[in-house]
Formats: sequence, C-alpha cells, structure tokens
Amino acid sequence: MKYEIEHKYLVNRELWNLLEKPAGMRIVQGYLEDQPGKTIRVRIKGDQGFLTIKGPAVDATRLEYEYSIPLTDAEEILREFTTQQIEKIRYEIDFAGKRWEIDQFLGANEGLFIAEIELENEADPYDKPFWLGEEVTGNPHYNNSYLVKKPFITWH
Repeated sequence: MKYEIEHKYLVNRELWNLLEKPAGMRIVQGYLEDQPGKTIRVRIKGDQGFLTIKGPAVDATRLEYEYSIPLTDAEEILREFTTQQIEKIRYEIDFAGKRWEIDQFLGANEGLFIAEIELENEADPYDKPFWLGEEVTGNPHYNNSYLVKKPFITWH
C-alpha cells in the first residue's frame, strides 16, 4: 500500500509575492468519483497525464495510488467524463531540505494559494517557510475535490 502524508497551509500572498520563484507548471484536473473516503481524479501536469485514486484521510495520512496515463487519454477523460475542472499553476520550492509544492489557483478559485509538504512519516520534522499562513490540513474545504464543486470565489 502507498500512503500520502501531507500537510497543507495557506500562503501569505504578500510575502509570497516578494519571493523569486521558479517557473510554474500548469495543472488541470477533474474528478471521476468523489465520495467520503474515495476520490478518483484525472490530471494533466504539463505534458503528462495521471490517474489518481485516494482513500480516506486520517489526520495527514491517506492511501494514494497514482499512475501515468497517455496525455491524449487524460485529455479525453477530462473532456468526456468530468464536468468541472480545477486549474492551477504549481511551483516547487526547496526549503530547509524539504520540497514544498505551492498551488496558485486559477479560474473560479482565483486568489487561493495553498502550500503542501509531503513527508515520509507523520513524525518527520520540518521547518516552515516564512511565507506560510494558517495550517489547513484536514479542513475539507481546501481539498481540490471540494473546490471543484464550491469554488473559492463563492466563499466571500
């Protein structure tokens, strides 16, 4: 079994904007299944396609299986089997020996920035970059599968 151990944080946009950032990568994803405890997603990241199956989250840990699929298949699945997609730009930044993924959401989720760190186990220590805001690990409102149904711009 493969587990994903991930912590999520909001990003302080004022501090984030001060950083020199690497080039980001465009991501588009849609959902084939989204039930409590089971999510099946198709994603295009750059010029690669992926199929991902995620199980229920317990704290910061959940089952996750991810498979590469042909880009043309991912495009067709998104077009034919999903009705809404999430679009974002992902930046990868190394900080204090750990890789952080920062998602700048686009479209109906414009204005939302989320940083994630994946760990080998729940007890792994890590330093937090100065541009992090509130931790939102475990808050389902910040899951992409929630954001596709209830976009960030509708929260205000």
